[in-house]
Amino acid sequence: MAKTKNTFERRRNRVRRSIKAVANGRLRLSVHRSSKNIYAQVIDDEKGHTVASASTLDKDLRDGLRTGANTSAASVVGKLIAERAVKAGVKQVVFDRGGYIYHGRVKALADAAREGGLEF
Repeated sequence: MAKTKNTFERRRNRVRRSIKAVANGRLRLSVHRSSKNIYAQVIDDEKGHTVASASTLDKDLRDGLRTGANTSAASVVGKLIAERAVKAGVKQVVFDRGGYIYHGRVKALADAAREGGLEF
């Protein structure tokens, strides 16, 4: 258990370090995936606050989704985070997948966010 957590944290730090190197002042679209839900945030690292957020636990989505742990739920969250970010005036972001592999739910969220109007 400790080895996997350490490996995940090392991978997350490596991804975050490379994102900060290429960000050029753009905001960060951060994804967190649990076994039951998926969460997304648009974060301004310079000011240290969250511009927009969405998850499968939002009241609008909770009733309409069967579960928060599949790709269709992730795509709904991706569209919602894109809508909220565009409403807040954000068009370009850097995608932070954390330590997760760009596959499955993470990829579905990213594709839906692109369709919703975010550029990354």
